[in-house]
Amino acid sequence: MNALSLDTVVLSKDRGALEILDQTLLPNEIRVLRLTETEEIWEAIRSLRVRGAPAIGVCAGYAMALAASKIETDSREEFLAAFREKKAYLASSRPTAVNLFWALDRMERVAADHPELSLSELRERLFREADAIREEDIAISRSIGRLGLGLLRRGDGILTHCNAGTLATAKYGTATAPIYAALEEGRDDLRVYCDETRPLLQGARLTAFEMCSAGADTTLLCDNAASSLMKSGKIDIVFVGCDRVARNGDTANKIGTSAVAILAKHYGIPFYVCAPSSTIDMSLPDGDSIPIEQRPGEEVTEMWYTRRMAPEGVQVYNPAFDVTPCGLITGIITERGICRAPFESAFRALGIK
Repeated sequence: MNALSLDTVVLSKDRGALEILDQTLLPNEIRVLRLTETEEIWEAIRSLRVRGAPAIGVCAGYAMALAASKIETDSREEFLAAFREKKAYLASSRPTAVNLFWALDRMERVAADHPELSLSELRERLFREADAIREEDIAISRSIGRLGLGLLRRGDGILTHCNAGTLATAKYGTATAPIYAALEEGRDDLRVYCDETRPLLQGARLTAFEMCSAGADTTLLCDNAASSLMKSGKIDIVFVGCDRVARNGDTANKIGTSAVAILAKHYGIPFYVCAPSSTIDMSLPDGDSIPIEQRPGEEVTEMWYTRRMAPEGVQVYNPAFDVTPCGLITGIITERGICRAPFESAFRALGIK
């Protein structure tokens, strides 16, 4: 099965539920969850059943539309109060992915800025806005893919970290989008190397699954093998995704990304971040301002093992993300164009405010 045939986040045909692919079960089991309550969607985001900044944004859009459809009142004031309460609750699910807050804010603007609509009409309008977020995400991924493809030479070896593929978006992905674009053109000359990546081994379980199912020449490696692989000359370019970009170009991506960037700089390998413009947070001056999510220690000591792998009582440092300084980044590929340092002025030149 090609991963592109799977829908990561969609509204059910009866518009009564959000249907998500449970990514905690991949690659061994493909299960679609039908979520109807805001609390269920919160848990799905928090537990990484749905993950990837763009996919989380799509999920948030539909979550708010569904929540609005369940608010039973004829009072606009009561409707907006309940709507904002649901928004605040969903915003607490993950702290780092800015697309979550971007989508929630976008849905709130629709709810607040259309006083001419009846509440029934407004509920319908919110569903249309959520649909628009999803369709825009697909178009954004395709645009990033075309721009990234222009950077690739025949036979290039591509290293990617974590999962920024179709499973992290509505379709195509960000860091994998150039590879999908190449495959759609009939090119099978590229070699893809997937870092294993914690938390939850998303490179091993998800990116490797995607790339193999799409027919790409795919190799999986443990994260601490990246240096020897780069030294061997097999890596020509690095593509990674991100969950948030600060104004100066510092980027937050899954833990270990900054180490890959340091290695790429040492070996003279171009390092590109693939980021929809919605992940660029111009309100934050630099990466020190990006909140970093800490994951449960059990993901390191117990998960994946039949017996506990670490001694009882040991302390665990398990951040979900780290920040890659802008000085290590060759370019940031957005759907509007490729930005290079100085990044703040490059973002503004593309109309990102």
